[in-house]
Amino acid sequence: MSFDPQTYKPEHFLWEFEDGIATVRLDRPERKNPLTFQSYAELRDTFRALTYVKEVKVVVFAPNGGNFSSGGDVHDIIGPLVGMDMTELMDFTRMTGDLVKAIRSCPQPVIAAVDGISAGAGAIIPMCADLRVSSEASKTYFLFNRVGLAGCDMGACAILPRIIGQGRASQLLYTGKGMSPDEGLVWGYFNDVVEAGELMEAAYKLARSIASGPTFANSMTKNQLNMEWDMSLDTAIEAEAQAQAICMQTKDFERAYHAFVAKEKPVFEGN
Repeated sequence: MSFDPQTYKPEHFLWEFEDGIATVRLDRPERKNPLTFQSYAELRDTFRALTYVKEVKVVVFAPNGGNFSSGGDVHDIIGPLVGMDMTELMDFTRMTGDLVKAIRSCPQPVIAAVDGISAGAGAIIPMCADLRVSSEASKTYFLFNRVGLAGCDMGACAILPRIIGQGRASQLLYTGKGMSPDEGLVWGYFNDVVEAGELMEAAYKLARSIASGPTFANSMTKNQLNMEWDMSLDTAIEAEAQAQAICMQTKDFERAYHAFVAKEKPVFEGN
């Protein structure tokens, strides 16, 4: 799959693109934007394809109608799952996990702008983003435990403890307890908390800052943040040495040098 970000029109979610920044929104605001089998799959395919869409420098995953997402749709997903056999269930859980892999592996930094309900899989998407900005009205719930499921869903047991710590993650995953915006900010889950009316401007301000930076170098940073999770320190230092040497061959590095010498602000072009 490959697409032109200017003309791309997904079937199961909203897409906007301007000045290198793509905005994604789930589009069922009357039901707090639940996910469906179709939106899971189309989101997965889109984030996979972003590897080859160089025009997109940053992705903002935004709320719609005052909520981020209520997670898997009770009628369109939960109901059918009850009647599936094990192989069908594995197909589904692997597909949802593939969405997380696609978000983590695409080269573009992903910013989640969280407002209102962010629950279940609707909390996993912000969790696996690179950065998270919240409104003062957000309510985050990893509520798998409340519906008789394990907290180990879509990478939660791997990613959430790395963000907020093992003890705090354990409490949220064992109990389904909600995380307030203030808790999320203090715990390091949210990078910023703002008033609801200022949420998108805060998210876009961050996105513009990243989009104006060295795009290729930012993609290398994201790659190393992912790859170094399971590296030894020696291996990680060697990997970073190689990554940095590659970045030193880019024109953006040369542009930054000449701008510094001229006492000017560098203008990066992503190559």
